[in-house]
Amino acid sequence: MSYKFLEHTADVRLHLEGKNLEELFVDGLRGVFEFLKPSPLSGSSRVEREVAVDSSDITALLVDFLGELVRLASTYKEAYSRIIFDELSSSSLRATLIGEKISEFGDDIKAVTYHEANIVKNDQGRWETDIVFDI
Repeated sequence: MSYKFLEHTADVRLHLEGKNLEELFVDGLRGVFEFLKPSPLSGSSRVEREVAVDSSDITALLVDFLGELVRLASTYKEAYSRIIFDELSSSSLRATLIGEKISEFGDDIKAVTYHEANIVKNDQGRWETDIVFDI
């Protein structure tokens, strides 16, 4: 698994790479919450939240999924560290997010954009894409 933040003029670019699509989505989740810098509540308890996303293709599915993470995290003041997939196809995702309640986020993502997003298999047979966050 690997992800890293890359320089971008006005926003934040996250490069994702994984041996399979599941790993790519997990690293997307990790990248989102590393950027958001959540502050846990003391004595915080574990939360589970169901997520379902349908999109036109795998790239849109990843962008929509990451956008849904940001929405859920903001709405419920939660940070997710794990995901259990019930379904992951080229256009559909059903899963359980596992995390904890938080007090606040250190940073904000206004939107996960489609700009530069294009999931491809690289020369090493690994899946990769860049995702740009509008901050």
